[in-house]
Parts: sequence; structure tokens; C-alpha cells
Amino acid sequence: MDRTNSRDRELRARAEAVIPGGMYGHQAVGLLPDDYPQFFEKGEGAHIWDADGRRYLDFMCAYGPNLFGYANPQIDAAYVRQLGLGDTLTGPTALMVEMAEAMVAMVSHAQWAMFCKNGTDATSMALTIARAHTRKKTVIRAKGAYHGAAAWCTPRPAGVIETDRAHQIFCDYNDVGSLEEAVRQAGDDLACIFAAPFKHDAFIDQAEPDLAYARRVREICDQTGALLIVDDVRAGLRLARDCSWSKIGVQPDLSTWGKCIANGHPISALAGADKARKAASAIYVTGSFWYQAAPMAAGLETLRLVRDTDYLERITALGQRLRDGLAERAKAAGFSLRQTGPVTMPLFLFDDDPDLRKGFCFSSEMLARGVYVHPWHNMFLCAAMTEQDIDGALDAAEGAFGVLKRNVGDLAPVEKLAFLSAGAR
Repeated sequence: MDRTNSRDRELRARAEAVIPGGMYGHQAVGLLPDDYPQFFEKGEGAHIWDADGRRYLDFMCAYGPNLFGYANPQIDAAYVRQLGLGDTLTGPTALMVEMAEAMVAMVSHAQWAMFCKNGTDATSMALTIARAHTRKKTVIRAKGAYHGAAAWCTPRPAGVIETDRAHQIFCDYNDVGSLEEAVRQAGDDLACIFAAPFKHDAFIDQAEPDLAYARRVREICDQTGALLIVDDVRAGLRLARDCSWSKIGVQPDLSTWGKCIANGHPISALAGADKARKAASAIYVTGSFWYQAAPMAAGLETLRLVRDTDYLERITALGQRLRDGLAERAKAAGFSLRQTGPVTMPLFLFDDDPDLRKGFCFSSEMLARGVYVHPWHNMFLCAAMTEQDIDGALDAAEGAFGVLKRNVGDLAPVEKLAFLSAGAR
């Protein structure tokens, strides 16, 4: 797709002058094919429009926050109504109590909830509470798992010093032996074990949690007094109307939430069991915007739709339709396409594609056909998608596979990702 004289290219040039690197975070320059837009102008339902007015079916859903559709009229109306009354005030409104009550009613392991702004806030707060509760320091977490962008957990090493990462031990996800070795290394200093709801690391196949592993994590925490933390920031409400590990019958002590709990409005949450209540009340955490009322109004309406609609069943059915259709079309084109993780949060990776050149080509061809997918990060389905949207995406994929088949021998390597993919693998 030629963007030589586009509005997007103009904005990139201006951004490069005033923003380090021109962009940062998960949209940083070089992490996606060069023809992908960096800037967008609007979203509606399951679609986004870039700064040049091109429309895409969006399988990134803003990297997860879009659950019920961009500009959902019911959720946004609740947000706007509260804006008319007050948003950032000297203290919270009654909506904070109502939102906490709604979270406690929804999350089976929880007896209390606290609110912040993004996933990193929630996971960092969980870590602090675990250390306050146990009066111990060491945290165990899985290699390659993402828990935020603070110094203690960021995947990028620049600016991070040894003390930022002190008192952390890493294990392999779903590997009981590796977990037990990490516990042995922790000795009597184990504060908590972080667990992802499933293995959703970038660049590699996703994996469901092994029940024996999950049960062993719970057992170890019970034996040592450490807290089990399930980081549901990314997967929350796309696998269950509860904490994601409720599906396998393993309950954490703390769970972290974000992204879609207010359908894209800025709020995240930490939900906890009574055993950690005293520690949660003892720590000092805050933010100038953490009490904002309008996102809580949006959150309450989002949780009402979670309770009262069949959104989860619908996105699951749509995800299965997508997975089956892609498998059929990839096979017909002669490609081995690995589709892993829950169907509501798919990841596509090609066999024999160590530097992602096939993935980048396929993704670019999908984009040219009006479908925004990602070559190395898990994607998301939202309740605004329809069967017609999925079928349109499958038609686009058939065309993209055809182009890839004709050009596979001439694809250039994707060198810009080496620093990321090498660490993930």
C-alpha cells in the first residue's frame, strides 16, 4: 500500500521531530510492516479508520480494550452523562463503591477491589500488596510473560538497573519442575507467584494453562503463605465472566484487570481475597485521575452488558468460524499456519518463518484488503463483529495467501524485530 504522500507519513515526519523515536510502546516504529498506519482518526463498532480515511476490520481491538465495539452507544452514553455531572473531582463519587460492588459480584475469588488507570498500575500494586502481606520480597513469574511496562517487568532493558529486577526468579510456564526449582531458590522469602491466564507471549505459540501446573501453583502458595496473582489484564472477560482461571477451577488471591473492563475508557482494577485486605489498606498508592467518575460509569455499563448479554458465546462462535476458515484456506494455498490460544484471542504464525517474513507479507496483504491483523502479537475479537465480517476477513485471507504463495521465495528478512523476537524465544 503506497503511503508516500499520505497524511500518515506527514504525521510520522512531524512526530519524529518532537517524539523520541517518532513513536513508542507497542506501536513503535519498525514493529509492524512499513505500510501499516501509525495514526488513526476514528473507530466505530468493529472498524477503525486511519488518518488517511482508510477503513479496516480491526482484529487488534485497540490491543484489547474494545470488547463491545468502538463508540458503543450505551457505554459511551453512560460516560458522557457522568461527564456532565463531574469526572475528576477532589474525591470519588458513589460510582467507585458501585464499581467495586460489581467487581466483587462478578469475580468469584474477590471480596474487595481497588481501581487505577492501566495494567501496569494494577500489577505493580498487586506486587506491593503481596510483599506487604507476606513481609517477603521474592516474586516468581514465567519467562517471557508480560506484566506491564514498569522497571520491574518491562520487556526492554534500556534504563533498567539490577536493583529494579532484584528478588525475581523465572520459571517456564506450564512446567511444574521448573516452577518447583524456582520455589526452591526462593527459600523462605517467597512473596507471590504471578500467573498469566494462558501463555500469551509474543512471537511464539500460545498455550492453555496445564491443570497440574495451575494446581501446583495454588498448592505452593497455600503451603508457603505466598499470594497467587493471576494477571487478567489482557484476557479478562474474553475467556469467562469471571477470573480466567475460574475455568479450570483454580482461584487466585489477587487478580489484575484492565483493557476492556470499561470498553476502552481509562480504568483498571485489582480484585482481591479477604486475606490480603489488611495489606491492601496499608500500602500507599494513588494517582490524580484514579478516582475519575466517567470511566467508572462506563465500567458499570460494560459489566452490565457482560452480565446481561450473550457477548461471550457470540465472540467464541465467531472466533471458531475464523479459525476453521483460515485453516481451510491456508491448507488450500499450501501453507502450514499455526493458530494458537483461545479462539477469542487468536495468534497466527507460519511454519518455517523464523524471521517473520511470511507473517509480515501476509499481514500487509490483509491490510491492503481492509483487515487489520498482527504478525506476531495475539489478536482479539469483539462483540460488534458479525459473521459477515468474519467471512469478509476469510475472503481477504484467501487473496493474501495467494500473493504470499507467488512471492514467498523473494521475501526480504524482517531484521528490525531481531532484538524482540530473540528474547521472546
